[in-house]
Amino acid sequence: MNLLEQQLNYPFNDTLVGPGQTLEVAPGIKWVRMPLPFALDHINLWLLKDAIMQQGELITGWTLIDCGIHQDKVKALWEQIFAHELEGLPILRVIVTHMHPDHIGLADWICQLFNAPLLMSGLDYHVARLACQDQTSFGGDGAALFFYQHGIVSAQDTEKIKARVHYYSSLVPSVPKQYQRLLDGQNISIGLGTEQSPRRSWKLISGFGHAPEHMALYCEISQILISGDMVLPRISTNVSVYDSEPLANPLALFLDSIDLFRACADSTLTLPSHGKPFIGLVTRIQQLHDHHQERLDELLVACQLKPLNAVEAIAVLFKRKLDFHQTTFALGEAVAHLHYLWHKGVLERQQDAAGNIRFAAVTK
Repeated sequence: MNLLEQQLNYPFNDTLVGPGQTLEVAPGIKWVRMPLPFALDHINLWLLKDAIMQQGELITGWTLIDCGIHQDKVKALWEQIFAHELEGLPILRVIVTHMHPDHIGLADWICQLFNAPLLMSGLDYHVARLACQDQTSFGGDGAALFFYQHGIVSAQDTEKIKARVHYYSSLVPSVPKQYQRLLDGQNISIGLGTEQSPRRSWKLISGFGHAPEHMALYCEISQILISGDMVLPRISTNVSVYDSEPLANPLALFLDSIDLFRACADSTLTLPSHGKPFIGLVTRIQQLHDHHQERLDELLVACQLKPLNAVEAIAVLFKRKLDFHQTTFALGEAVAHLHYLWHKGVLERQQDAAGNIRFAAVTK
């Protein structure tokens, strides 16, 4: 445990949920942990005991928050959970916090299996549907040009990026044809109204910078936050610029978004999508601000010494060795940090005749 983590409280200590199992973290809320085939090797998903009216009849079951990627291994684990962990009850509805593959990948499969509706933000729903159908999402010529402009210039790496045309659709082959829109500030009631599963009112809090329109859920009375990817206990959330919005300033959006969670009590039990449930939300928000400010300060100093492209900025921001997959994410983050300083007016963006982009400190 690093020094920052020591400032947080992990109420379940080192307990982790086994494959195909669940762990109750609060009355009526179960923790599910599914594998991912990346360096970040897991995602946390949440089952909430629920009851809804269907055709005049009160039906008891579960609301699922996030789904995991579309992969046979993950499907098999879900089938094990459906058979042994749900008390013989169905999934009543599926809430997806945002459109990234580890969150929405199996939503269509689960919704069809239980005839359950999908609930998510409008922007993320439509971006997900487009990404399923557009084979150039996260790859192809446009992405390759964007990476080239920011410093990934080798022919071998360019071909890898061009070939990554099925990245999103391989993990999210489809999304439901219909959905129910979630809106910022909306309240959703989930639960049975019993001691074992109280009826909780969850306020939706939209967040930006990580995804188009991320939705977190906060229950003020129970002091529980389902934070999705907006607040993670150990790592900082990926905040990147992509070729579809090449002049974006997502880091400013992200930092403004996490400040909205300062209104939650620091004693809130935060249920993140990665890492372990923790207490110390306001403390963690300040840690994230401090982390990004330190990286920005280092980047500004480096740009004062000489103009940098995003690949060169990666070495400033990341102190560890990265594989190619990690490097592509790191480049998006490097551009996000450079753009933050550029939009702030302390860096200037320079593009040469060949399209190469560098950032230099503004001299007074």
